[in-house]
Amino acid sequence: MNPLLEVKDISLSYHSLSGETNALSHISFCVFPGEFVAIVGPSGCGKSTLLNLICGLLRPDKGEILLNHTSVFHNTTRVGYMLQRDQLLEWRSIYRNVLLGLEIQHQVTPEKLTYVRHLLKAYGLERFQDSHPSQLSGGMRQRAALIRTLALEPELLLLDEPFSALDYQTRLKVADDIGKILKKESRTAILVTHDVSEAVSMADRILVLTKRPATIQKNIPIDLELPGRTPLSSRDAPKFKYYFNLIWKELNKNDTDISGTKEISPLSAP
Repeated sequence: MNPLLEVKDISLSYHSLSGETNALSHISFCVFPGEFVAIVGPSGCGKSTLLNLICGLLRPDKGEILLNHTSVFHNTTRVGYMLQRDQLLEWRSIYRNVLLGLEIQHQVTPEKLTYVRHLLKAYGLERFQDSHPSQLSGGMRQRAALIRTLALEPELLLLDEPFSALDYQTRLKVADDIGKILKKESRTAILVTHDVSEAVSMADRILVLTKRPATIQKNIPIDLELPGRTPLSSRDAPKFKYYFNLIWKELNKNDTDISGTKEISPLSAP
């Protein structure tokens, strides 16, 4: 199978009056059609910067990024981006919010409208389509934001900590909902998250980044040996703890506490 996305030897530095900051260094990886990849790493290591490169908002100093063998900078509309907050407009109904991307890209066609109605019905928002964002729960708002993105039928979906603004219980439920939706819609996705449990429960593969300048420290395929797995059911899989601890150790490989002892994983603590 040919990769959908190819990130080839990407490096990026930020320049300011105070000097140069190396953000990313020689990063290379591929993502295959239908695959869900999660990216984890220390705070400030450049995870969101990497997504901004993949969607064409930034250009690398070195390297190239190909989507279906074509530079992402030649057609950024093939990439969908779901941000930390839903960015729904209060003065528009949910239906009008969902259509916003199509309107901006002049793609409001009968076929697209039929697809939007299908998404609203399939994912429980049909009877709320005339409501306004403030009338919906945080989880429902995130579903609406996802439908707005899916309405454009992107080849690749980027998720930049889309559940971080939600309380823990809602976060679990929404992550499960969105994971199921992406699998049902056969979407290829990349998730950036600080939550190791979230990454293990949702992803087919996890990339662990180092501190800045970020490089790929580990590429970890996730096989929970769980037929028909969902994000919630994954958390009960026998191998879930193994993968959590493996990634936790990678993230804390060079970190020690004041006494000089290694940090203890929450899932392996006595």
